[in-house]
Amino acid sequence: MMENWATIIGNWGFPIAVSIYLLVRIEGKLEHLTESIRGLSEAIGRQTPG
Repeated sequence: MMENWATIIGNWGFPIAVSIYLLVRIEGKLEHLTESIRGLSEAIGRQTPG
């Protein structure tokens, strides 16, 4: 029984941990990107033609 758990953790634990780490890191960058796009959209909306 313990050998099965060791195999499951060995095969799935590391990829899951790496995926969670990358998702957490990317989340902050996506929030910053969203704020930048929102700011650019507002700046374009304030411009007057001509």
